[in-house]
Amino acid sequence: METIIQFDQQLLLMLNGSDSLFVDQLAVILTNARTWIPLYIALFYMVLRCNNSVSQVLLVLGAAGLCVVLAGTIDDTIVKPLVARWRPTHDPQIGILVDVVNDYRGGNYGFFSAHAANTFSLAVFFSLLTRNRILSYFLIGWSLVNCWTRIYLGMHYPSDIAAGLLWGMISGALVYTGYRRAYTRLSPKLHFISSQYTKTGYGLADITLTINVMTASVIYAILRALTMTY
Repeated sequence: METIIQFDQQLLLMLNGSDSLFVDQLAVILTNARTWIPLYIALFYMVLRCNNSVSQVLLVLGAAGLCVVLAGTIDDTIVKPLVARWRPTHDPQIGILVDVVNDYRGGNYGFFSAHAANTFSLAVFFSLLTRNRILSYFLIGWSLVNCWTRIYLGMHYPSDIAAGLLWGMISGALVYTGYRRAYTRLSPKLHFISSQYTKTGYGLADITLTINVMTASVIYAILRALTMTY
């Protein structure tokens, strides 16, 4: 166990921080939930456009909310206080060695990462919901970018991230399973045959819009980081 902990610490110190002010600011911007508000709006718009009734829309939104509750809220309110593992920035063993940006240190405990769990649960849920490979790649990439920022900023050990991803995957899959059963009762037609829609009825144009919004959010983060650096 001691060897695993030491490896976790060494890996963190390898990936944490850099000599680049630009990357520092980029990580801070990307880790901020407000940066991704346009993405959440785009996902909401896609759900509105691709479901035929209020009950169907509410079912999707409720399922997405349940992903966050299962993945993140349980972590913050139960797991972190129970496990009580120090964040790297507060860890008495290596805290002094961790690079901190803008004096951003987070709360005391870090196991497991709510950022990893929340983003990956949503990525898994919406990937299963839309059944579009390209959107799935982008959503998984979005989650992994968030995970990178948490290690870079010293908020989590790599094992915190790995555990968060695992729990996020389980949460997203469980929620989708429940959603599918409920949706079948509301509308048994689950498969669409059209070049303009996925087999679950999500329009390719709406999916493309979501991907474009995600890309624009990353470009915004890069440009903002540049303006804050130079």
